[in-house]
Amino acid sequence: MDCPMPSRIAKGISSARVVSKRGGSGSHKEKGRSARLPLYRIMQIHQLLQHEEYPNCQALSRDFEVSYKTVQRDIDFMRDQLRLPIDYDTVRHGFRYTREVKNLPSLSLQEGEVVALLVAQKAAEQYRGTPFEKSLKTAFTKLVEGLPSRSEISLQDLSQALSFRPSGPPADDLHSFQTLSTALLASQEVAFLYRKPGDGLKNERRIQPYHLGCIAGQWYLIGLDLARKAVRTFALARISKPKNLNRRFVRPKDFSLDALLGESFSVFESKRAQKVRILLDPIATALASERRWHPSQRISLRKDGSGELSLTVGLAPDLESWILAWGPRAEVIAPAALRRSIGAALKKAALRYR
Repeated sequence: MDCPMPSRIAKGISSARVVSKRGGSGSHKEKGRSARLPLYRIMQIHQLLQHEEYPNCQALSRDFEVSYKTVQRDIDFMRDQLRLPIDYDTVRHGFRYTREVKNLPSLSLQEGEVVALLVAQKAAEQYRGTPFEKSLKTAFTKLVEGLPSRSEISLQDLSQALSFRPSGPPADDLHSFQTLSTALLASQEVAFLYRKPGDGLKNERRIQPYHLGCIAGQWYLIGLDLARKAVRTFALARISKPKNLNRRFVRPKDFSLDALLGESFSVFESKRAQKVRILLDPIATALASERRWHPSQRISLRKDGSGELSLTVGLAPDLESWILAWGPRAEVIAPAALRRSIGAALKKAALRYR
């Protein structure tokens, strides 16, 4: 609900207008909302000081409907950061300017800072519909509300110029995400039905959840499978009917996602990392060079524009799928076992087109 402008603050400043690219100026609704923003409070305090109203923290906190300490921080900011000549008059029991101040100093953010805020907000959109959405939205709103009212950079224009294609959980997975994340944060066991790729059967799993991660654009739960007595990785898209068992457990202090997947190409846990060598044609070499697929990635260019890509990773299905996605533009040189596996997969695919 919008609150009216405090009568004492309105006195003597009826001609003041708040200009903002976020919401125009002059409307009762905008003033009510802005009365809760740091910049707006500073503007009103400045007006009161100009008109020698001798405002004090107690009266301002009541008029602005904020705490005494909040107003004190506003005054401190104006004096220490904006270098305004503010002093306390012990006779009038209020603040005053010790010399004439016609205008507030220019408050501005650098273009890069505004863009950084917007990028952060866009990136947070991948959490829409998750338990983290509300807190992230609140945090970003507080940051944006602290921006100067006047700015040469329009957030609306930037919003239209920059975007993310979020890889958050699909709508059908949101219930799973909420249940699992709540249990994870509370260190409580969960149970759910899980379907392996290509398998129509769903098996019940009982898990101690250790980690929820978005890996290569997909969400995964990593935890201890109590029946198999081993840490396993589960794709959220294959989880159904999750339930919190409300049974607490102690998460191992030595659990580390980096240690678990340190030798993996992506999400599949794999041990005994090997040096993988792949010959890429010129087009694939150029495309592969534009991204960092793995920390161990190295590309040696050849005179004809082709290149040899080397990775030190464990052999796993996600690595094979990535290589197969390059089609005829990639050839595995080593190790021999990976070369045979990729060759067999390509032959099988070719048979489908005969």
